[in-house]
This record gives sequence, C-alpha cells and structure tokens, in this order.
Amino acid sequence: MDVTSSQRAGRAEPALVSHALETAGRLANEAADVITATAGKDLRSPQAADPPFDWVTDTGRTLERHTRRILADNFPGVPVLGDEFDASTFGDDAAGLRWVVDPVDGTANYAAGVPWCAYSLAMLDDHGPVVGVVADPYRTQIYAAARGRGMRANGTPVRLGERRRDGSGLVCTEFTRYGPWEGMDRFITNAAADQVGVRVLGSPALAITQVALGQATAAVLPTYGEWDVAGALALAVEAGATVLDRNGHPATLPRDGLLVAAPEMTATAFGWWRRASQAVAETPGAAAVPGTPE
Repeated sequence: MDVTSSQRAGRAEPALVSHALETAGRLANEAADVITATAGKDLRSPQAADPPFDWVTDTGRTLERHTRRILADNFPGVPVLGDEFDASTFGDDAAGLRWVVDPVDGTANYAAGVPWCAYSLAMLDDHGPVVGVVADPYRTQIYAAARGRGMRANGTPVRLGERRRDGSGLVCTEFTRYGPWEGMDRFITNAAADQVGVRVLGSPALAITQVALGQATAAVLPTYGEWDVAGALALAVEAGATVLDRNGHPATLPRDGLLVAAPEMTATAFGWWRRASQAVAETPGAAAVPGTPE
C-alpha cells in the first residue's frame, strides 16, 4: 500500500488504518503461535557483562525479522523500529508514520517458560499511536485498537467501566534492566498504605494492558523503550484510561516515565509516584538507575 499520500494533517486515512489493523492482527496471531510453541526451549542467558534482565532470544530476532519483512511489503517507505535490532528507544528522527515492534516483551519469562509475555506492535504518527496490537499468547487473546475506533479483545469491544471505590485493586510496575527503579520501594509502600498491592510481572506491554482491561487500576513505568509500550498505550487510550507523563501532564506517548490509570484512580496513583520521586530527590547522593525494562 502506498502510504505517502494517505496521511494528511496528522490523520491517517481510514483505509490505511484498516489495512494496518488487519496486518498487525495477522502478525500478532502468528507471533502468539510461535511464542507458545517455543517458550522455555529457546534458552540464551545474558552474558556476564550484560544487565541481569536483558535477555536475547533467537525467537525474538526471527519474529522481528518476519515482522519487518511483512510490514515492508505492505507499507513501503514506512520505517520500522524494533527491540532486537535498533539501539535507539524512540524514533526521534522519524517523520510521519512509523512502526515499532517488540517481538517478545518479557523475554526472561519467555526463556524460563513462565506464561507471561507478549508480542507488541504499533503504528505511530507525530501524535502518538494510530494502531496498536498486543498478543497475549497464554490467554489466547489478541488485543487491538485504532485511534477513534475503540479497543477490542478477540473482536469483543472493551471499555473501562467506572469503579465506585477508591484506592482498591492492583497496580503494576516493572524493574529496569538493572533492577528496581529509584523510589520503587517508596512507591510500593505508598500504595500499600492505601491497601493497594503492587505487582511486578515482567512485561511492560501486559502491565499497561491490564489497566486497559480493568484488571489493574494503574501502571507506573519510569523507564521503557518506545516499542515496549506503544501498542498497549493505544489499547489503554481507546479503552478510556488516562495517560500522564512523570510531570502529571496528559500525553499519548510519554518519553520519560508514564502513568496509565483508570480515571478515578489517576490522582491517587500519581500521588504515590510523585511522593516517591520527591523522597528520592531529597535523599543525598540519590541517582537514577539507568536502563529500560527487559
């Protein structure tokens, strides 16, 4: 498909969006089959000098190559950035449309055979995600969304309903490539004081997706790659969740820390994060932990 004339004033043409959704859904289904067939068998541990949560697998590289090939055939001229082959975390130089893919989000879980990982793919423009798809292989779910078209789980519409209780449910976060993020312990303590449990499950894409599904009330990710979160953010926005950057400003694709939350939990969850960050800033010698999630 020739996309050079299909994007005007930051709005993708409906035919382009439909084709992108169809193609992304097909790739997600194929990836889910590969992940479930190979999990726990594609073992390649990090090297001694690598970050402890930075895993690379042959399956991830193969899936990303396949994704790039299919997208190049269907969307010529649209760049593709991916977790396995691109060093940058955000497409700073990309103009107009671009694709971002994380072929196995949660590689440590995948390599160990733990049933919690995902395939994530998104088409972006200068305004954020246009199309997002996340495959959840072990629950046999394909979550998909497009700007202005809502979110679907295996074809069924998903929309967050209002929870009529404050400070309840679960909240997700993730480690960085090097371990806990600065202030993570304080964040967990703050949430616990409001009787909310924090879970670290090993997949940024699925952490955000749980909020879109209404299974978690919020997710906080201080560090990540663009491909880790873009697909799931499309789901969350279309499901009705709130997305804020670390300064508390609304953003479709924050670049330096994000909060995704059910609307009624946004202020509470952001307060936990803000107080944790302030406590770190007031601690002499405190330094940020480098790296993005595995």
